[in-house]
Amino acid sequence: MRPSGRQTNQMRKISFERNFSKHAEGSCLVKFGDTHVLCTASLEEKTPPWLRNSGKGWVTAEYGMLPRATGDRMKREAAAGKQGGRTQEIQRLIGRSLRAVVDLGALGEKQITVDCDVIQADGGTRTAAITGGWIALYDCLKWMEARSMTKVEKVLKDHVAAISCGIFAGQPVIDLDYLEDSAAETDANFVLTGKGGIVEVQGTAEGAPFSQDELLQLLALAQNGTQELVALQKQAIA
Repeated sequence: MRPSGRQTNQMRKISFERNFSKHAEGSCLVKFGDTHVLCTASLEEKTPPWLRNSGKGWVTAEYGMLPRATGDRMKREAAAGKQGGRTQEIQRLIGRSLRAVVDLGALGEKQITVDCDVIQADGGTRTAAITGGWIALYDCLKWMEARSMTKVEKVLKDHVAAISCGIFAGQPVIDLDYLEDSAAETDANFVLTGKGGIVEVQGTAEGAPFSQDELLQLLALAQNGTQELVALQKQAIA
């Protein structure tokens, strides 16, 4: 039995609240159960130096957790003068995931930065950030389309969504909350496109190694879960 009482293939309640921030070109408050992440997409009329005069744009991401997103107050990384390794790894993952479904040439010489700020954490913050970040990116592109700057369908090639899966109490389960994540025998994150393409797989055995069969079981859970997430994304932007 999972601590939440969910079935092994049952995700937490998922919701997307678009246009959460009035200032950002695109924004979305995404909730995976008790994990809440504010995603904002900001447009800049410039590109990184290495893309200047290339005709291509760039999509990047930044990630952070508010001090009381967790049970105990965390110090702000700004107070330490640098980002931690976990933060850098997660924001690079978010950026890679979003760029996987973007035609940077069609975007033109502009940069979109997707900021993902964790308001409340209960496991799966990176997967929620990727899934909600796609909606914020979509709305930013719609903002641009309304001003004849681009066409969404030319820039955004597909949906992208992410979900965590793992082996908890000997059972493959989907969408781990903190209680499961902290005690899982295997913890994995899957990033997939709407068409089923695999963008990234992160998997780690916390104790005994996991088998190929177990990996395939986790992938099957993730494929079903991300398709459900993509359906919810489509519903949200309809």
